[in-house]
Amino acid sequence: MRSFLFLLGSTRQGGNTETLARNAAENLPTNVEQQWLNLAALPLPEYVDRRHAPGNRLHPAPIGTERQLLDATLAATDIVIASPTYWYSVSTPTKRYLDYWSDWFDIEELGFKGRMAGKRLWVITALSEEPHQADALIDQLRRSAAYLKMEFAGALTGNGSKPGDVLADTEAMNNAKVFFASV
Repeated sequence: MRSFLFLLGSTRQGGNTETLARNAAENLPTNVEQQWLNLAALPLPEYVDRRHAPGNRLHPAPIGTERQLLDATLAATDIVIASPTYWYSVSTPTKRYLDYWSDWFDIEELGFKGRMAGKRLWVITALSEEPHQADALIDQLRRSAAYLKMEFAGALTGNGSKPGDVLADTEAMNNAKVFFASV
């Protein structure tokens, strides 16, 4: 059974990326489980890279919000990163979540990298003006999927700045209807 984890990365609730994601999700089969998590409402502490610190390489066992995000990530068959395009990349909450993947690699008993293999990674983003503004964001996530041997399932982009603007992007709204058609 497919299980979709939607990770909302906007710092604004009800923004264009979330609107686009929710419209796309309406077209998933009813037997597909959906979990929606707002990364801004589940703040992670600032990421600290411990990989090369003498005597401090081991990451403490995840607890609290970190554990919740880890468990949801591992439980899903499909992960949907729904992040607005900020400065040609993912939002701060999304980037921080992805940074934690580095620590999860180092917790041997998790087997994180192996457990991510075979999952599908989807990307939904809203941007303003420039049609290729999201290329770097999409490439970043495509490469992350490849590194983890995940399937990069596709990217859905929409245009909008103020909340609700994406609804006027008829091409994006039509693409949302068929974005998950392979499911």
